[in-house]
Amino acid sequence: MSKKHFPAALPWAFDGREVDLLHYIFARSDIKQLRGNPMMVLDAIDEYHQQFEKLMKVGPYKGGLIVDIIAERKPSVMIELGGYVGYSAILFGDEVREHGGKYISIEKNPEMAAVATQLVKLAGLGDIVRIEVGSSNEVLKELICETKEIDQVQMIFMDHQQDLYLEDLWLLEQLDVLTPGSSVVLADIMIIPGAPKYLEWVQATPLQKKNILQRSNVGPLAPNPNLVYSTVVTPFDTIFLPDLVAVSEITGKRDM
Repeated sequence: MSKKHFPAALPWAFDGREVDLLHYIFARSDIKQLRGNPMMVLDAIDEYHQQFEKLMKVGPYKGGLIVDIIAERKPSVMIELGGYVGYSAILFGDEVREHGGKYISIEKNPEMAAVATQLVKLAGLGDIVRIEVGSSNEVLKELICETKEIDQVQMIFMDHQQDLYLEDLWLLEQLDVLTPGSSVVLADIMIIPGAPKYLEWVQATPLQKKNILQRSNVGPLAPNPNLVYSTVVTPFDTIFLPDLVAVSEITGKRDM
């Protein structure tokens, strides 16, 4: 398959490479072997990434860290914000399946969601991984408040628009679905463009968070500054730039 040349854009912008990836994979001579095999589908995405166009994907090191956390925590439901082409949904969804769980990936761009859906089905994870199309906050409110499918967020992976990380975390706090001792929030791409306000919040004490709220415009949101987070930040090198992953466990509540 010949390499396509797309307009200059941010690596994560939808510019046609995502659909080209789909054509590349379904035109492969080993397509029958890929069916129902998550690791082979991931390998095929990696090959496209290496031979043709670069894709935003979690990668083996960050992916391995998160897979280990999933294996340890065994969430019955894991949520992802920002699905892109489905790489992380396949990688993490396969691990969630090992423990009888479900994986919900929320992707705002319907074209990317369509690509991800096809690759998830190809990997044999269509009954485990569900792709929801829509903005993160609206879909979260629907799952928690309307359909009531989610009453506790056990594990959530934030990998969407970084300036939404804190707003979406505040929404989860407001909806009271983060439980001390049970909930873990994973946040990727913490350097460029990064989410400094999010990182400040999950590393702050309840008193510091009350001070943050005094100088912040939270709009209709009602954050809970009394939730206590224990956050570990791990650095990684990527093909683009060095990056960080923040893993925050809710450890308690402290009334101030």
